[in-house]
Amino acid sequence: MDATHLDDALREAFDSPAADRRVVVRQATDLAAVGKPEADRGVALSVDDIVDNLQDAPDGADLVDRWNWWLGALELAYGGYQHFTVQAKAGDPALDT
Repeated sequence: MDATHLDDALREAFDSPAADRRVVVRQATDLAAVGKPEADRGVALSVDDIVDNLQDAPDGADLVDRWNWWLGALELAYGGYQHFTVQAKAGDPALDT
């Protein structure tokens, strides 16, 4: 998972603050590194896969909500994805590290 490519794709696809993109990219790269999506779905996690799935989230959702929505669906389908959700939003001290 190329973090820079993912950040660029998220910036292009969604109107989102840099802090939100940074935390989603971090969670996505961690998720890709453990290989869980590949083990569960049979395909490696890709930038296009992430963007496509986030675009399916409800209209009006921000990037973090889109990420959490998708991870929630994966949690229901396979289990083990809750750890990769984002628990804080931009402006929260947790994202400013």
